[in-house]
Amino acid sequence: MSSAKPLPRSLEGWIKHLDGVRLPVPAPAHERVRRALGDSRRSLRDIADLTQESPALALSLLREANAAGRLLSSPADSLEVALTRLGLQRAEVLLNRLPAVPEEDIPQALRQLLLIGQHAAQQANGLFAARLARLWQEIHWCSLLFLSPLWPLLANHPDLFATWERRVMAEGEPAGKVERELLGVPLLRLCQGLAEHWKLPDWIAQGYRQLSDDRRLLVQALHIARDNEHPLHQQQALDANPTLSRWLTHPGNSVLLANGLAVSAHAGWSDDHSLRWQRLTGLFMKLPLGEVQQLVHQQAAQSARQHARPGLWHPAEALLWPWSEHRLRREPPPAPTPTAGALEDWRRHCGELIREPSPFANVVQLSACARDALQSGGMGRVLVLLADRTHSRLVVQQQAGLPREANGLQLDPAQSQVLRRLLSQAGQLRLGPDNAAQFSALLPGQLKGLFAGDHLLLRSLAVNGRVAMLVVADQGGAPFADISLRAFAKTAQCIERALSSFTKRGR
Repeated sequence: MSSAKPLPRSLEGWIKHLDGVRLPVPAPAHERVRRALGDSRRSLRDIADLTQESPALALSLLREANAAGRLLSSPADSLEVALTRLGLQRAEVLLNRLPAVPEEDIPQALRQLLLIGQHAAQQANGLFAARLARLWQEIHWCSLLFLSPLWPLLANHPDLFATWERRVMAEGEPAGKVERELLGVPLLRLCQGLAEHWKLPDWIAQGYRQLSDDRRLLVQALHIARDNEHPLHQQQALDANPTLSRWLTHPGNSVLLANGLAVSAHAGWSDDHSLRWQRLTGLFMKLPLGEVQQLVHQQAAQSARQHARPGLWHPAEALLWPWSEHRLRREPPPAPTPTAGALEDWRRHCGELIREPSPFANVVQLSACARDALQSGGMGRVLVLLADRTHSRLVVQQQAGLPREANGLQLDPAQSQVLRRLLSQAGQLRLGPDNAAQFSALLPGQLKGLFAGDHLLLRSLAVNGRVAMLVVADQGGAPFADISLRAFAKTAQCIERALSSFTKRGR
């Protein structure tokens, strides 16, 4: 909920403002931990394991323990230490202060970022914890909490995130410029300031310092990491720069790498940003790029099995091909063209759509004919959604080629800049490898889960200037056949005529 007061414009003001935010906790997790705290048979380790299922609760306990122990020489670096310092009774009091709400009532942007943190923790555990076994606990917790300085901002001001997302990711404005206009301070500097104020483990603040204040070593490492196919050349370059070599081998870099891999994967596995973090991880681990990618994909799949949630996007959903095949075929072959018989069916369905007066008794019949026309024109997967009067909800009316759960799908346009744009006026968005990374983060996770692949069409259809229907279609994720693209465009025109004719029936 946004405050009625003017938002802060300074680093100190933002830290004070966000420090008092009580993060919402999913009600089931809140109840499980409450019961565990009152169960004398539970060990601290049991309670800590239960608590980590709700990262927001874990952060709240860690912050409280560090605030209470400011005179101690070292901050609590794990939940067990935090629980020991607080005591179970005080931990329960703190728990009862936090709002316990249904998971769906937590802002989607916050839930998505929490999922990214869990994915990062899985990457850190799978890639680095075994190699740095004595430090596994620090690696796990720092990776899970690395993005936590953003959590109170998204909990209280999800509108700011939506504006940042639209201007930076969709419209390509410089992130620094947008952040200064919205917040008054750079986002990385705010994250660093909160991490230091909360006394989070130093590896977290160190990672933000590296990203915001001292990028020189990071840029040098990225330059060497590009030469991944020549490990001897890489080692010679590191030997010639002892400062860089010492920095690169610091175990705290595992936290930055894990979060870089998790965040960048949301744009796309083959995106340049993601590739840079994969190469840097290869340099850190002294592994070839292909092996790093295989390990990263395996950890993403493991994270999805444990942490995936309805309505949220997990990048593991995009890993359709086995690694050996995915590596060899960067792009699937174009989809086959529709057969002569299918095109004849397409013409017949389009004829039904443009008949006047409208032959349809209700919207269900009209949308079923539209679905059949789209499918016979070559679209293998089709979703037809109707918009309500206020454009606050999109409900699936028809589907083809998709799992059964697609039938009950409902989308909230407020959570997607792409949907809001398509509902504002009739239009079309065609996704392909060139722009999939740009728009992927702006699409609802449910859609990305149903239409995995880089090739997708979204078309909004209007009646009397007002959008009434959204069509989403692809050809199994393969590049579109030209004839199917032409059939899709023509079908969309026919559907709009059918909608117009349907609204005039009986007049």
